[in-house]
Amino acid sequence: MQIAAEEQYVEFGIGDEGYAIKISDVHEIIRVQNMTDIPNSQAYVKGVINLRGKIVPIVSLRSLFAMADDQFTKASRIVVVHHQEESIGIIVDRVNRVTTFSDIQPPPDRVGGISGAYFIGIGITPAGLIGILKLDEVLIAQ
Repeated sequence: MQIAAEEQYVEFGIGDEGYAIKISDVHEIIRVQNMTDIPNSQAYVKGVINLRGKIVPIVSLRSLFAMADDQFTKASRIVVVHHQEESIGIIVDRVNRVTTFSDIQPPPDRVGGISGAYFIGIGITPAGLIGILKLDEVLIAQ
C-alpha cells in the first residue's frame, strides 16, 4: 500500500513499541496533568481533565493494549486528538517526532498480541517498524 509522501504522522512510543497517528487527527500535545477519576469507567479510561474550559476524557493505550501499568515520567505526554466531533486525550510514554513513511504495509491479523484491526498499516523506517493506529477502532474498542 503506497501512501502519499506528504501525509505526516506523529510518532510516539509506549514501552519499547513505536506507534503513529495522522497529524491531521492531532489537536495538541500536552504534559500529563492531574486527572479526575470517573467512577465505574473502563480500566483504560484514566479520568478527565479540564483543557481550557473543555472536559477531555483521557485514555491509556497501555491499559487498552494490556501492557504494564502507566508509569509517568518527564517524557510522558497526552496527545489530544479529535475523534467524531469530540476531543480525547491519549497517554503515551513519549512523543518522538513528526514523520512521513515512504512504505506502509497492510497490518497482519495480530500485532504483538494486539488486534490488527487497530492499525491502518505498518510504517517501515530505517529505525524499525511503526504501527499506524486507526483511531476509529482504538477509541471505540471496548
